Amino acid sequence: MDSKKRSTRAHCGKGKFPTGINLLRDPILNKGTAFTEAERDALGLHGLLPACVCSLDEQVERVLVNYRRKTSDLERYVYLVNLQVRNETLFYRVIQDHLDAMMPIIYTPTVGEACQKYGHIYQRPKGVFITTNDRGRVAKVLRNAPCADVRIIVVTDGERILGLGDQGANGMGIPVGKLSLYTACAGVRPSQCLPVTLDVGTDNEPLREDPLYIGLKQTRVRGELYDELVEEFVQAVQEVFPKALIQFEDFANRNAFRLLQKYQDRVCAFNDDIQGTGAVALAGLYAAPRLAGTRFADQKFLFLGAGEAGIGIGDMIVGMLVEEGLTPEEARGRCWFVDSRGLVIKARADLNAHKLKYAHDHEPVADFLSAVETLEPTAIIGVSGQPGSFGQSVLQAMARFNAHPIVFALSNPTSKAECTAEEAYRWSDGRAIFASGSPFEPVSHNGKIHVPGQGNNAYIFPGVGLGAIVAESRLITDEMFFAAAKALAAQVTDADLAQGRVYPPLANIRGVSAVIARAVAAIAYERGLARREQPEDLMQDITAQMYQPVYQSYV
Repeated sequence: MDSKKRSTRAHCGKGKFPTGINLLRDPILNKGTAFTEAERDALGLHGLLPACVCSLDEQVERVLVNYRRKTSDLERYVYLVNLQVRNETLFYRVIQDHLDAMMPIIYTPTVGEACQKYGHIYQRPKGVFITTNDRGRVAKVLRNAPCADVRIIVVTDGERILGLGDQGANGMGIPVGKLSLYTACAGVRPSQCLPVTLDVGTDNEPLREDPLYIGLKQTRVRGELYDELVEEFVQAVQEVFPKALIQFEDFANRNAFRLLQKYQDRVCAFNDDIQGTGAVALAGLYAAPRLAGTRFADQKFLFLGAGEAGIGIGDMIVGMLVEEGLTPEEARGRCWFVDSRGLVIKARADLNAHKLKYAHDHEPVADFLSAVETLEPTAIIGVSGQPGSFGQSVLQAMARFNAHPIVFALSNPTSKAECTAEEAYRWSDGRAIFASGSPFEPVSHNGKIHVPGQGNNAYIFPGVGLGAIVAESRLITDEMFFAAAKALAAQVTDADLAQGRVYPPLANIRGVSAVIARAVAAIAYERGLARREQPEDLMQDITAQMYQPVYQSYV
C-alpha cells in the first residue's frame, strides 16, 4: 500500500497506521463495509467484514433506516453517539446532510436529557476526564488523548449545564456535543477536537447517591484547590497542545467571569456562554430592526436574567451602540436587567460585580411584568432559565406599545424557554419578532406562516474556532466576537426576514461559518496575533482546510 495514503491522518500523530481489527476500531479511519476488496487485502480485513462492499451513500441510508426506528429522542441520541465512536466519517456525513433534524438530537434540547442520564447511557469513552486526584499530573493525563494535534478543546466543570444546574461529570455530554458542531458546522477536523471535563465533584446530592453516576462522589472542591486544578490544566494545554483554543463551557457564574478575565489575555481562550451567546444574540437583535422598520440605535433592551448570558449579550449590544454613535454611558443606559430580586438599580446593595455597570438610577421594581410596563422596552431577552416567564401579560404589554415587539426567549433546553414561538405570535397578534435558544416549528397565525429564528450559539462558535485555527491565533479577543456577530447579521437576507427569520437557515451554516472564520482570522492577522503567515486568498485558504466527510482511499 502507498505509504502516503496510509499517512493521510498519520493516525492522529500517534503510533503506526492500524490494520485488521484495530483499524475497524479506529473511528476516524474506519470505513466499515465501505472498505474495498483491494483495501481488505492490503489491510488484513478479510473475514472481519461481510462480503458486501457498500458505498457511503448506502451506509447513510442504513443509518437513517435504523435512526427512524427509534422511539424517543434520547434513543436517537445514543444511536448517533455510538455511530460517532465507531465511524466518524459516516456520522458527520449523516449530520451534515440532515443538520436541521439532527442538531436538536446531538445538541440542545436532547443533550440536556442526555447529560441528566449520562451515567445510565454511558457505553464507550469519549474525551478526557481530569479529576482533583490528577493534580500534579494533568499534562500526563492530556497525553493519553487519542490525537496529538488538538486545536480545539471544549472544557466544562459541569456546574451549570444549560438551564439544568449541577450535573457534575455527566456534563461531558456538552463538550462532546459542542465539538460535534465544530465539525458539522465549520469543518474542523474531528481529530483536532478534544472534549474535557474537570471533575471536581458535584453538589447535586441525588447524583452522588446514584449508583450509576460516573464521576467523583464528593461535594464540589472550591477555592484554592479548584483554582490550582484549572491553572494546571491551562498550563498543561500550552505544553501538550500549544496550538489549541480552550473554550470554557457551562461554568457557574461564580467562576465563569473571573476565569475568562484571568485567561483571556494569557492564552487562546473564550467563554461561549458569555461571548458566544452575546455575539449570536447581537446578530439577531441587529437584524430584527430591519424587519420592524426601525433602527438598532433606537432600541431599548430589557433582560430577564443577569448571569453569564445576559451580561455577555449586554456587553455586545453596548459595543454595537457605541459604533452606531452613542457614548458608552448612553449605550449602557439602553440595557436594563431584572434578576431574581427585581430590577437591577444603583440603590441595591446586593449586586455582584458583573451587574454593577448595568445598575441605573431608578425606583425599585419587583418583577418583570412591572419592569416591562414601567420601562416600555422595544426588546425583551430571556436568559433566566425560568419557563413561561414571558407570559400572556408580558407579551400583550410588549405588543401594546410596539408595532413589532422583539421577543428573544433564549433559555435552553426547550423546557426552560421563557415562552414558546406559538405563544409569542398568538399574544402579539402575529406581530412579534421572535427567536429562541432551542428550535421551534413554524407557526401559522391568521393565515401567515412565521418561521422562528433560533439564536443558537452554533451560528458563532464554530466559525470563531475555525478562524482561530486557520490563523493559529494566540488569543481570542472581544473584537473577534463583535466581527463574528456583524458577519452573521450581514448574512440574513430579505427573503429570510420575509419569513420572520432573524438568522440564516441552518442549511447554510457551513457557508456562514466560513464567512465568520474569515472575519476572525482577518483580525488575528491585522492585530499581529497570528502565528501563521497570511495567505493571499484568505477565504480560499479557509475552505481548503474545512473537513469534508468523505472516505479516503488507502491503496
